[in-house]
Amino acid sequence: MRSTYLTFLLSTYLLFSATAGAQGLPQRTGPPMLPGDRGNAGENDQAEREIARNAAKKANEDREKSLKSDTDKLVKLTAELKEYVDKSNENVLSMDVIKKAEEIEKLARSVKEKMKGPN
Repeated sequence: MRSTYLTFLLSTYLLFSATAGAQGLPQRTGPPMLPGDRGNAGENDQAEREIARNAAKKANEDREKSLKSDTDKLVKLTAELKEYVDKSNENVLSMDVIKKAEEIEKLARSVKEKMKGPN
């Protein structure tokens, strides 16, 4: 709840400071003050930024591990697909080939989305 409130305040602050700058009005410098914050706003902001940075780093590492795992799986599936195709002839298309191709397509789309990231 507090992080949502902080995000709202920060985005509102950035919006108004950008608007003030565009209109030639004087801009307030420094982070926005929250109700109940006294002199330790800088310390709280620093700690929250560090927590957010660590969470983003962890999420990025998890995404990278998942991408590596999925691409390894894609390599394996494409090798299996090649084997199925090599075993079939020009008159017979196995259902295994179609299922394997669909599985590869689904996994490839998943990898593509993960590569785009959370945004």
